Amino acid sequence: MKTRGTVAAAVASAGILLAGWQAGTQAGGTSIITATGTTAEGSGGASGTNGSAPDSATTKGTTKGTTSGTTAAGTFTGADVQTRLGSVQVQITVAGGTITDVTALHLTDDDRKSIQISNRAAPVLRSEVLAAQSADVQTVSGATVTSGAYLTSLQAAIDAANL
Repeated sequence: MKTRGTVAAAVASAGILLAGWQAGTQAGGTSIITATGTTAEGSGGASGTNGSAPDSATTKGTTKGTTSGTTAAGTFTGADVQTRLGSVQVQITVAGGTITDVTALHLTDDDRKSIQISNRAAPVLRSEVLAAQSADVQTVSGATVTSGAYLTSLQAAIDAANL
């Protein structure tokens, strides 16, 4: 069982990395890649960004901005990440190569509890990302699925911005 979880995590991670790489190499374009994997939260399941992996990730990122060398500017939309609780998509605003804003375009909303969790996690994640200037932040306790999907979408947007 542990081997199957490890293999699923590796396949999901490889798919997400490939999606981010393709999104970053197609500036101004749209790429569509689907990576599927399973997660068993709290029981040593699949791991992705900071300890969690979305159920599946469909990358459909858009880019509106310019990247010249290391100085990116504009808005960059991350992958629409599907989870068992709904989809999550994040957009970043970049000026002078610095993330100046993070906007959650869509957060998990499968039920009332998902909405409450998303509403609690989103501002925490936003402030952490702005402080860290990366997707390398801790997940919000009690919002593992939402946090993982948020950070996956965020990383796709960061990759699109070539940051």
